[in-house]
Amino acid sequence: MSLDEDARWLEWVTKQFETIAGEDKEIDLEEFKTALKVKESFFAERFFALFDSDGSGSISLDELLKALDLLIHGNETDKLRFLFQVYDVDGQHSLMHQHLQHLQQDGSIDPDELKTVLKSCLRESAISLPEEKLDDLTLALFESADKDNSGSITFEELKAELETFPEVMENLTISAANWLKPPDLDQKKRQTPRYLTRAYWQNNSRKLLFLAVYSLLNLLLFIVAMLRHSYGGPWFMVAKGCGQCLNFNCTFVMVLMLRRCLTWLRATWVVRVFPLDQNILLHQIVGCAILGFTLVHTAAHAFNFGISTHPQSGEYSLWEYLLTTRPGIGWVKGTASLTGVVLQVLICLMVLCSSTFVRRSGHFEVFYWSHLSYVWVWILLIIHCANFWKWFVVPGLVFVLEKIVGIAVSHMGGLYIVEVNLLPSKVTHLVIKRPQFFQFKPGDYVFINIPVIAKYEWHPFTISSAPEQSDTLWLHIRSLGQWTTRLYEYFRELESEALGPNRLATSLRKRRQLPRVSAKLTENHRFCNIKCYVDGPYGTPTRQIFASEHAVLIGAGIGITPFASILQSIMYRMRKQNCPSCKYSWCENIKDSEMKLRKVDFIWINRDQKSFEWFVSLLTKLEMDQADEEPEGRFLEMHMYMTSALSKNDMKAIGLQMALDLLAKKEKRDSITGLRTRTQPGRPEWGKVFQKVSEENKGKVHVFYCGAPALAKVIKAQCEHFGFNFYKENF
Repeated sequence: MSLDEDARWLEWVTKQFETIAGEDKEIDLEEFKTALKVKESFFAERFFALFDSDGSGSISLDELLKALDLLIHGNETDKLRFLFQVYDVDGQHSLMHQHLQHLQQDGSIDPDELKTVLKSCLRESAISLPEEKLDDLTLALFESADKDNSGSITFEELKAELETFPEVMENLTISAANWLKPPDLDQKKRQTPRYLTRAYWQNNSRKLLFLAVYSLLNLLLFIVAMLRHSYGGPWFMVAKGCGQCLNFNCTFVMVLMLRRCLTWLRATWVVRVFPLDQNILLHQIVGCAILGFTLVHTAAHAFNFGISTHPQSGEYSLWEYLLTTRPGIGWVKGTASLTGVVLQVLICLMVLCSSTFVRRSGHFEVFYWSHLSYVWVWILLIIHCANFWKWFVVPGLVFVLEKIVGIAVSHMGGLYIVEVNLLPSKVTHLVIKRPQFFQFKPGDYVFINIPVIAKYEWHPFTISSAPEQSDTLWLHIRSLGQWTTRLYEYFRELESEALGPNRLATSLRKRRQLPRVSAKLTENHRFCNIKCYVDGPYGTPTRQIFASEHAVLIGAGIGITPFASILQSIMYRMRKQNCPSCKYSWCENIKDSEMKLRKVDFIWINRDQKSFEWFVSLLTKLEMDQADEEPEGRFLEMHMYMTSALSKNDMKAIGLQMALDLLAKKEKRDSITGLRTRTQPGRPEWGKVFQKVSEENKGKVHVFYCGAPALAKVIKAQCEHFGFNFYKENF
């Protein structure tokens, strides 16, 4: 580091020390745990003992600076010696300066010490494994490091073992100590704003062109309406200009939600010209425009009425103009002002209840029911404005026709939930008997209504089964809001009732009120027969996957559901065949006119270990289908990430990650998921991931993402940098 950087680091650490040390200017063990955010007492106590060089039971600023200088700025050997003493549980750990000198010749790590460390590593990374697997991990790492078979690992042996992981050695540190690094000023200075880069304009050309045309059309409507009403004064002209824009936007906002029409258009050339895959975003933009035009329209009329209330200009007061029918404004019995006030309230309420905060905070029902007031908005608009019906009549008829078709399709035939499986992290897996003529494509979604949960509520969920699966539909629903939580609790209560001491009496008492759950398969898996209604299917951006050459599928958590359907469809299309006479096997690649795929990279990011259980059986089948292929020749490549697990370059996790790597190579199976694919700790480094994809040169890369919006922004920025097409699942 330069002198300036060193001075800045010293100032920063001193400041951080003062915030946690308190009045005594010393950090005790509890304050140390809180500051470093170390979960495991084992690591907290080991690090504290090494930081506390004088053995006083507290850490001074000078001791902290020495230790952090080692961990953040020290060389590889210094860091390895520190790591060795952490692992050498019964070794000598008295003073930090002794640690930085040559290690004592008798220092070593035995198998029991290594097991103790690995057990703490598992807890620190929130990984749960059986005791037998922990023993296997310990032996795998110990046997690999103990080169001389002496029954213990010396410092030199540990160093030799770690040198086989060069990417780890480059950044070996305690990740929780990174907060003691001063902010990097260079990172705060962005070279070029994202929206001004050439890549952004290329990758968003359809959306930007559409928004430009939309803005120009609104401007044209506004100017024409103003000029036509120039006789009424400036405020009257502004009000009429906004009113004409509202005629257009209040109709167009509905066109953007004609799901059946948009699903049909996705199969035509129109999808290459218009941003149909971003119809939700455009719907939100138009909704905000409606709110803006409404506020200006109302304010302009209010100012105009204010001028008209002048004693020399009129006989009505401002409140009479706004809240009564006396002035006779409007084409239906002078109700323009009254309906305008009501419309203003309804539109503001709809926009407020549609905000991300409301929809993502477990109150989807607030958004759902408030949005149904669009019917009243259209009725009031027809009464409020004499010309609105001319804009509304054609799109309105199409909208009504779509609704009628949707109701007819959803109620055609009896649909029943025939199987339910309660999965970890409160995910409900529903298996629905598939209607005979129900056709869909991978990644499509449906609206489902389950009367026993909520009689009038419809909620959208992605179909997680493949179209080739002719008998059933799968839905995986995570409990995030009120309706989804009620769904999970409903089936969980049925489970507990079935297991209760008075289960026969309960069944008889509720037979006429609740559908009866029948044969039990496992603890949380049962057959059932529950009535439901399904409206759909509706298309999403993932319909374009088979028209891609190199597809990268990124699912975050339950965001895997559309890709589960796609991966199963790929499994069916790349079906393995066996010759009955010679037993020769080959992969029958069913390539239709839409199938252009040459490579698929599937990335699944989960917070915890249990979430991988949702689709582990499907992923296992996919791996088995490619078991005979060479790694570089595989059509499908999978990448698993567990964000709760500490990264490989963290001192609290390096031993565990080395052991997991060694055991995975030995058993050809990952210890966390049971898959052949090794689960990577932490979050993906998107720059490196996309760089590797780019270097494969398999054709034009299309990235499909489903998950949290915050991560979508990060991935989209990287896609723009590499020139990849980015599609986000959004409905």
